[in-house]
Amino acid sequence: MPGSSGHRVSIDQLLLAGAHFGHLTQRWNPKMKRYIFMARNGIYLIDLNKTQELINVACRKAAELAATGEDILFIGTKKQARDIIESEARRAECPYVTYRWLGGMLTNFSTIRHSLKTLENYERMGSDGTYEKLTKKEQLRIEKSKGKLLRVLSGIREMRRLPVAVFIVDTNHESIGVAEARKLNIPIFAIVDTNVDPDLVDYPIPANDDAFKSIGLIARAFADAIIEGKRKLKDRQPPEETVKEDRSKPRSRRSRRRRPRRSRVENQAAVQKDDAANPTKDGAVAEKGEAGSKAGGKKAERKTDSKENHNESHHE
Repeated sequence: MPGSSGHRVSIDQLLLAGAHFGHLTQRWNPKMKRYIFMARNGIYLIDLNKTQELINVACRKAAELAATGEDILFIGTKKQARDIIESEARRAECPYVTYRWLGGMLTNFSTIRHSLKTLENYERMGSDGTYEKLTKKEQLRIEKSKGKLLRVLSGIREMRRLPVAVFIVDTNHESIGVAEARKLNIPIFAIVDTNVDPDLVDYPIPANDDAFKSIGLIARAFADAIIEGKRKLKDRQPPEETVKEDRSKPRSRRSRRRRPRRSRVENQAAVQKDDAANPTKDGAVAEKGEAGSKAGGKKAERKTDSKENHNESHHE
């Protein structure tokens, strides 16, 4: 959250973290000249006023990107940044890379997803009892491969597609990741020291990228901005209206009216009443029966006559 002055980080906090210390004057990039305050005792000092302003710009943009629901990838494989990057990325629920950057992690993302499926298969083999059917040599080989995949890919297991942006500590150390992000037009947020090229970064933050406290202060402010963006996304989403039935109460059923059953005497009386109301019904049925019997008799006579004629012709 921005402070009372509207800044994410105060100048005093940056001074205490040592964010103003750059590299030796012999090891500098001329493109960083606009971010350098002065040189003292052979070391360049970074202008913290510009650092403070650029932290605000980067955090504002990060909150906008996080509000879209996409992932921002944290990258920091140098020893000073590993623990900080992992903890802040976990806090912001973002993917991270802290052990080693594999070539093609962005530009060949389909192969990385295939490696993650291999890791899932290894874990499934350990849970369904397949390991017990393998020899010890095969088990050791699988365990070794599983440990290597976990060490390198554990931070991006939940990253199903390419990130919307990347946050990098020391662009010189992560030069392959910077090149891949630029090739795919992915925005880059980075802590840039006096020995790097700031033109490769979309949102540079000039500061000391070697000090533990400096990296932690800026990464914490960046993670806070991402958390705020995700909170805004949740606030914009309409609440899901789910109707839950109260299973403790019995379901209400419609009361159906049943007709009262009539007794046998009432049924007989109703039948007699119908017969009395339709006297022609029985006569019509009787006439129909007589007509049917007559037709049957005539048909039988025709059959016997035809049979006799056939026999006579046969005898002749």
